[in-house]
Amino acid sequence: MDSISTSTLFAVLAVLLLTSAFFSASETAMMAINRYRLRHAAESGVRGAIRAQALLDRTDKLLGVILLGNNLVNSASGTLSAVLAIRLFGDGEMVLFMATLLLTFLILVFSEVTPKVLGAAFPERIAYPATLLLTPLLKLVYPVVWFVNLFVQGILRLLRIRQPEPGLGNRLGLEELRTIVLESSGVLPREHQRILVNLLELEDITVDDVMTPRNQIEAIDIEDDPERLRQQIATSHHTRLVVQQGSPDRLIGVLHVRRVLHALTGAELDPEILKESLEDPYYVPAGTPLFTQLRNFKRSRRRLALVVDEYGELQGLVTLEDLLEEMVGEFTTQAPSGMGYLRQEEDGSWLAEGTVLLRHLNRKLGLSLPLDGPKTLNGLLLEHFEDIPEAGVSIKLGDVPVEIVQTQDRAVKMARIYLPASDELPPEGAST
Repeated sequence: MDSISTSTLFAVLAVLLLTSAFFSASETAMMAINRYRLRHAAESGVRGAIRAQALLDRTDKLLGVILLGNNLVNSASGTLSAVLAIRLFGDGEMVLFMATLLLTFLILVFSEVTPKVLGAAFPERIAYPATLLLTPLLKLVYPVVWFVNLFVQGILRLLRIRQPEPGLGNRLGLEELRTIVLESSGVLPREHQRILVNLLELEDITVDDVMTPRNQIEAIDIEDDPERLRQQIATSHHTRLVVQQGSPDRLIGVLHVRRVLHALTGAELDPEILKESLEDPYYVPAGTPLFTQLRNFKRSRRRLALVVDEYGELQGLVTLEDLLEEMVGEFTTQAPSGMGYLRQEEDGSWLAEGTVLLRHLNRKLGLSLPLDGPKTLNGLLLEHFEDIPEAGVSIKLGDVPVEIVQTQDRAVKMARIYLPASDELPPEGAST
């Protein structure tokens, strides 16, 4: 090496440091790249992404070739720096020590930290071009990498560490997906983000949370006067009506209003015609997750289900529209809302019926009222008061002041909600 000029040795050392920087940046970029974005790019035909995915499918081989190259280059740099130090300053322990410190600083700054920061900041920009060198290099030194991996696999077996299947460690659960959706506010439109979050929560919400309670179900009694039946059917806001016989506990079916429209024009409405047009009641157990019920509606080709408890007692009614509104928000219809009356007053407070669903309140007003107990505002107020409150009494539900406006029939009929000063008016609208 005496015949090689000092300037040439410096140039070789610079090349070695740059090569080390390439391996460091490639390693970090390949490990930091978003696997789902990479898969999408590969399926779209991006060649760099296809090569990167092929390398990442064999992570042990990829790391083997990168670390092999990096360590060889760094070892060569150490030897070369020692030769340069001896040539410039003579042989001595202090000279070699100072040369080692200087080389460590250069490797740390120019070949490790800076390249890795760049690799983590711009993984695609670095990983895709890097595959042009890493792919043929892996093929070239594959026997060495395979030999090294024999010892690696032996150590892992000795430590009883099992490697996960390729791609298994990148699978996401519902909570991880929900976090990704919530953090993508700068990419997804707000409406799309809300729908996706609602979809992910369908397994956590049950039919009890969205059903129309039993006392609010619009039903007709087959034993009523025919003229009254005609009036109820003709003025109903719903396309399907629950039909009972004498008592709410004796449900005999569900009437599709469209099937009896022709009978409404006759001289007298015949109850037997109604009975012939009835569908059998479709019962579902309380506590059924919405996603499961959505599949059940699809399988049974039904749009309305009656919710019963473990004793077979009717608890409420849930429709396909209720489920869809949980996903995409409320529909604009002429029918009165089954979620309860809710209106904003001039002073900024909200006047709410006691039957309004807590989920509806949370979504409409941006609140965080508890959902693991009562489902309605009346139920939550009674739980907190542990008694039937009188009009004019106020209470705080968390940080939300609520004033009782009217009570009737052992229940809160109407209440006034004052939003905390920090809360902003939700964008969905001012009334339902």
